[in-house]
Amino acid sequence: MLNWFLLEYEGAYILTVWGYVAVALVMASMIVAIYLLRPKKKDIRINKTKRLAFCSMALALGFVTSYIKIIDMPLGGAATLCSMLFITLIGYWYGLGTGLLTAFTYSMLQFLQGPYMINFWQVCFDYIFAFTALGLSGLFTDAKNGLIKGYLVSIFARGLLHSIGGYLFYMEWIPETFPQSLTSVYPLVYNYSYILAEGAITVVILLIPAVKKAMERVKTMAIHE
Repeated sequence: MLNWFLLEYEGAYILTVWGYVAVALVMASMIVAIYLLRPKKKDIRINKTKRLAFCSMALALGFVTSYIKIIDMPLGGAATLCSMLFITLIGYWYGLGTGLLTAFTYSMLQFLQGPYMINFWQVCFDYIFAFTALGLSGLFTDAKNGLIKGYLVSIFARGLLHSIGGYLFYMEWIPETFPQSLTSVYPLVYNYSYILAEGAITVVILLIPAVKKAMERVKTMAIHE
C-alpha cells in the first residue's frame, strides 16, 4: 500500500502521483478546518472568510519566501527571507488553534517542496512536528510584544524538534572536520545556526518602529471587520 504513495530512489523516497494527491487532500482538509474553526468569544467579530483570506495570504508568503535562501545548509535547512515570520503571524493574529492548523499545513508544503524520507518518525521531526511548532506563536496573541515573544518561542521549538530528529537519525553524518569533543551537540549547533541567523535578522526588522507599527495595523485589519 505504501508503494502507491512513495518510491525508493537512491536511498531516499520520492512521492508518486498518488502521493502528491494525498498531500494535496491533507492540505485542503487543513484549509477547510481553518475556515470552520470557531473563533473565541473575545474575537467573535472576525469574519470567517476574512480569516481564511489572511491565513492563505500569510501561508503563501511563507512558502514563497522559503525558496529565497540567505544561507543554504549542506544537509538540509536554510536561513530564508523571513519565511518563518509569515507563519507565526497567523497564530499571533488568531490564536493557538488556527496557528497550529495553518502551521501543520505549512509542514505539508515543506515536505512537498523537497521530500526526503528515511522513516515515518524522521518525517515527523523534520517536517510535521518542527514546522507545526511555528503555530505556538498563538500562545502570545494578547501578550505585550506578543509577536516577538511568539516568534522566538516558535523558532526555538522548531530548532529543538529538528535537533531531536538529528540525534535520532543523522548522527553518523557528522563531518570529520567537526570537533570530536563537540559531537554530542552537533544537531543543536547545526539546526540553530541557520534558524537563529534568520531569527536575528527578523527580530531586528521587527524592532524598527515603522515596521512594528505596521505589524500592529495589519493585525487590526486581520481581526476586525
